[in-house]
Amino acid sequence: MDREPGLSVRLKLTLSYAGFLVVAGVLLIAIVWVFLLRYVPREAISLRGEPDENGMRGPGFFIPGRLDLWEAFLPKAVAALVFLLLLGLAGGWFLAGRMLAPLNRIAHATRLATDGSLAHRIHLEGRGDEFRELADAFDDMLARLEAHVAEQERFAANASHELRTPLAITQTLLEVARSDPERGAAELVERLYAVNSRAIDLTEALLLLSRADRRSFAREHVDLSLIAEEAAETLLPLAERRGVAVQTSGDIAPALGSHALLLQMTTNLVHNAIVHNLPEGGTVHVDAAAGPKSVALTVENTGDRLTPQLVATLAEPFQRGTRRIRSDHNGVGLGLAIVKSIVQAHDGALSLVPLAEGGLRVTVELPAAPPRP
Repeated sequence: MDREPGLSVRLKLTLSYAGFLVVAGVLLIAIVWVFLLRYVPREAISLRGEPDENGMRGPGFFIPGRLDLWEAFLPKAVAALVFLLLLGLAGGWFLAGRMLAPLNRIAHATRLATDGSLAHRIHLEGRGDEFRELADAFDDMLARLEAHVAEQERFAANASHELRTPLAITQTLLEVARSDPERGAAELVERLYAVNSRAIDLTEALLLLSRADRRSFAREHVDLSLIAEEAAETLLPLAERRGVAVQTSGDIAPALGSHALLLQMTTNLVHNAIVHNLPEGGTVHVDAAAGPKSVALTVENTGDRLTPQLVATLAEPFQRGTRRIRSDHNGVGLGLAIVKSIVQAHDGALSLVPLAEGGLRVTVELPAAPPRP
């Protein structure tokens, strides 16, 4: 936004300091005039001395009046005001420069960030005051922004790679069909359908992830226990086909958020717990609990033993578990990434803990909803 040039803050502060000193000097002179000079006679008083035996008069007494004192005092007062003005300008310019030095460093860091340099930090030294709080907050913002930009760049690169894969497969299938017109179309249609479905699932997952990141949703009272039961009931056919038992338990767990997003979060957790499980005889435990200030949803499954290093990367976009599963449930590698984004959008916390006997325990902790009026 273009603005007309104006006075700098340093010059404004300097003029303010100098003006304050001059006004204080004028008030001091006024106080002297009001409270001291009013006791001085308005007119000068001159008393001649008594004559001696020779008829000569001695020295008399002269009491100056207000006008006499004012004529003597005014030049000195003007000189004092001029001195205060010069002192205020010089001292104000120096003090304003010292006070605004941290702000200049913050402005310099802002210009660097505008040019794309997010690695710079202010690191303002000294004890805490308003400028240092601003500098620390700006450093924290730069750190979060740098991490967010790095994550977005990594996400964009991974998304481009994942989207390019189905398009390349489609291109290959079409080239094969064009080079061999007599080849049956049923197999081609089936494979194209599978590839296109995967691309649609990936696109919808990316849109859902973006929606959660923007926090563009309305908040309402929801019960995590009911959402857990709904997600488990929806995925029950999948669990039965894979021979996995799904068990739900827990108390009423009121939270404040989007029912659709929290249902998607729970569905992703239960789905991952089912497909990344034992080939036969696995179990999935879904539990909801309520505390005084927070509610928790825990999804625990049996399965392979996972290392802490692998678990630490599972919530990153396009990361998948070690077990290969059937192609109709391969997923797009965004399940836990969407869960993490939804949890963060609801000001919650997500923890993934590998179990010693195998499997994974995922806990989502959200702020408890305030009581309804």
